Amino acid sequence: MEKQIIQTITNQFQATHTKQPDSIYFAPGRVNLIGEHTDYNGGYVFPAALTIGTYLAVGKRTDQIIRLQSANFEQIIECSVDDLSYQQSHQWGNYPKGVLNEFQKLGYDLPGLELYFYGNLPNGAGLSSSASIEMVTAYFLATLLNAPLSRTDLATLCQRVENGYIGVNSGIMDQFAVGLGKEHHALFLNTHTLEHDLIPLDLANYKIVITNSNKQRGLSDSKYNERRSECEQGLSDIQAAGYAIETLSDLSVHQIQEVASVVRSAEIAQRVAHVVSENDRVTRAVQLLKEGDLEGFGKLMGDSHQSLSIDYEVTGPELDLLFSLQADAPGCIGTRMTGAGFGGCTVSLVDHQSIDSFTEHVKRHYTEKTGLTPEFYISEAGEGVYQL
Repeated sequence: MEKQIIQTITNQFQATHTKQPDSIYFAPGRVNLIGEHTDYNGGYVFPAALTIGTYLAVGKRTDQIIRLQSANFEQIIECSVDDLSYQQSHQWGNYPKGVLNEFQKLGYDLPGLELYFYGNLPNGAGLSSSASIEMVTAYFLATLLNAPLSRTDLATLCQRVENGYIGVNSGIMDQFAVGLGKEHHALFLNTHTLEHDLIPLDLANYKIVITNSNKQRGLSDSKYNERRSECEQGLSDIQAAGYAIETLSDLSVHQIQEVASVVRSAEIAQRVAHVVSENDRVTRAVQLLKEGDLEGFGKLMGDSHQSLSIDYEVTGPELDLLFSLQADAPGCIGTRMTGAGFGGCTVSLVDHQSIDSFTEHVKRHYTEKTGLTPEFYISEAGEGVYQL
C-alpha cells in the first residue's frame, strides 16, 4: 500500500515540477486509547501512532520562495522565506509555515522549497492531522539543516507552533505520539515531565476500530480553549486555597470532593473532577493492559467517555450516540470518544470476527438517527515520523 502511495506522490510531484522529489517523509496520525484533556493539565495520556498519516515530498528551489501544495486541498500557497507570518487566507498552509517560521526563529537559514503534502487521514476528525503535518515538516527540516534536535525537541517545537502561531492552546500529546510512536506499542506519557514508556499493545483477538462521526469540528472554533481556561481557573482557585500543587494532575481522586468546595463554580468543579479521575483511569488502564485484562481496560474506556460527556461536556449528541451504539454492538468490549471532542472520532476494541457486524450495526442506526454516514478505520499501532 505504501509503495503505491509513494509512486502516486512521486508522479504528482513530477507532473507539477518536471522532476522527481529529492526526498519523501511520513508522519502518522494518532489515536488516544485513554487519557483525554489531561495533556494540557500535566496528566497522563496513552496514545498510539497510526499507520495512516501525512506524506511529504520535497524539492529544493534556486530562489527564496516556499511553495506549499497538497493533494487534499485545492489551494496552492506561495510565500517568501522573508515573510513567514501567519495569514488567515493560507488556511492549512499555516501549519507547515509555522514550523518553517519556528526554525527561522532558532537561527536557521531556509532555502526555497517545493513542499507537496499527501494525507490519508480524515481532516478535522480528531486523529491529529495538524500535528502530523507539523511533525513531518519539522522532521524534514531537521534532517535538511542537520539540526541537532531530538524527537522530543521537535514535538515541543511543533507544540509552540500550535500555541503561539496557530492560536490553539493544545497540549503536547499529539506531537509526542506522532514523533515517538512505535509499531505495535502505545505510549504511556507523563505530559508534565515528558517521562514516557512504550507499552506493548497486545490486544489478542481484538482490533482497534476508529469510527469517524463525520461531524466536523475545527479546534480553533470549538470550546477547546474555553475548557483549558476553565482548568486554569480551577488550578488557580485550588492553589489560592493553600494546596501546594503545580498542575491539576497532582491531585488524587480522594481529593475531588474536598477541592470542589474551593473552586468558584460547580462547572469548574466538574472539569477538575474529570481531569483527576481520568488520570487515575489511565494509570489503571496501563496496568490492566500489562496484566492482559482487556475487558477491564475496555470498561475504563467506557468510564472515560461518560466523564468526558458529563463532567467535561465535550462529546455532543453524535459522539454520545456512537458510544451507546458501539457499547451495545457485537464483539465490542470498550469504546469512547477520542481527540478533542465536539465531533470527530470514537475508538473501540472489537473482536476481529465481529468487525463486519459491528460496523453494519453502528452504521445503520447512526445514519438513521443523524443522516450522517460514519467511516471506519481498522487501526494498527505504527511508527513515529520517519524518512522513506
